[in-house]
Amino acid sequence: MTHFGSSAFSEVNEKVAQAGEILGIKPGVISALSSCEREVVISIPLRRGDDVEVLTGYRVQHSSARGPRKGGIRFHQDVDLDEVRALASLMTWKTALIDVPFGGAKGGVAVDASKLSPIEKEEIIRRWTRSLVHVLGHHRDIPAPDMGTDAKTMAWLMDEFHRLEGFQPACVTGKPVELFGAPGREEATGRGVAQIAAATLEKNDVKVKGATVAIQGFGNVGRYAALVCQELGMKVIAISDVSGGIVDKKGIDIASIFNVKSLADVQADERIGAADVLEVKCDVLIPAALGSVINERNMDKINAGFIIEGANQPLSIAADRELRAQGVLIVPDILANSGGVMGSYFEWTQNIQEFSWPIDKFRRELDMRMEKAFGNVHKVSKKYSVDLRTAAFIVSVERVAQAFEMRGSLV
Repeated sequence: MTHFGSSAFSEVNEKVAQAGEILGIKPGVISALSSCEREVVISIPLRRGDDVEVLTGYRVQHSSARGPRKGGIRFHQDVDLDEVRALASLMTWKTALIDVPFGGAKGGVAVDASKLSPIEKEEIIRRWTRSLVHVLGHHRDIPAPDMGTDAKTMAWLMDEFHRLEGFQPACVTGKPVELFGAPGREEATGRGVAQIAAATLEKNDVKVKGATVAIQGFGNVGRYAALVCQELGMKVIAISDVSGGIVDKKGIDIASIFNVKSLADVQADERIGAADVLEVKCDVLIPAALGSVINERNMDKINAGFIIEGANQPLSIAADRELRAQGVLIVPDILANSGGVMGSYFEWTQNIQEFSWPIDKFRRELDMRMEKAFGNVHKVSKKYSVDLRTAAFIVSVERVAQAFEMRGSLV
């Protein structure tokens, strides 16, 4: 297979190659599945005062073997081609794992989103859409929000796409509910994380009711994960955001603090640092903030039986290996946080049918499919005697390879 040096993309491809070996897939096929089908790099001139700043934008389409490509758009100063490739590839494996008919893609613009005015943000996403309209579309490639973008950004993208191509609300997901979005989509990632946490406990004969949970992150994912964990009967005993963390061994009432802007505004008996929440003794630890937060420096202080990865790649490779050796069960991001793309799939299908679902149908369908995906990965991990991350890649690589070969893509 192709080696890309030490990078986020090569890390993902190592997992793909490992799964391919276990499944006995030909090296050439694995090499094809590890390569991106299309990479587009664009320049985006942005008016700044009386001069122009030129930003770099990206769209990487990794695979369309199982359907149109799907993936978010990230506005962040550190965005580069390697990161976008890695994230596009992960979307291919994530969509295959939960069995939705999409391939993988990812987009981005190298810009500090926190320093943009709303008008500048709108200008950037409209220019990005105009430059890439020929490779986008509801049966080609469907963007969604990611770091630094949100429902409002997607509304601007849709509007620009409509000006050029006519009415097609399924061209993008993660839109505002008032503008063809789906009730339930916003909570879908966090809800999926909580459902996977419950399924993991059940499969390992630990009672869901009363199980203790610590969560790093109180953004979209952490907030909804905490709320749904509480609704399922778990006890959230520690939670943190950028301002720091709060601890209450009796359980924090998430519903009562759900809408606070910052945890600094919450009354608490015990306050801890934002990273200290990772070291709280609990049954379930959910890192739902940034990548690589559990690493060589703190892996010996982790005090949880189960880690459910809400964020993308929150464990370093060394920490993952060490914690598994200690008997910690880790549910990988590719499975744990896939509720977001499941929710996007529901929004996309509703837009195509021009028929909307009530939120309880959305939740029921999401919960059922997440549980099924977890059960499948659990079964494969037992079959091949591998950890859940390897099992997840075995499931998804097998599905993509089958589709790739059935299509006769090699002719």
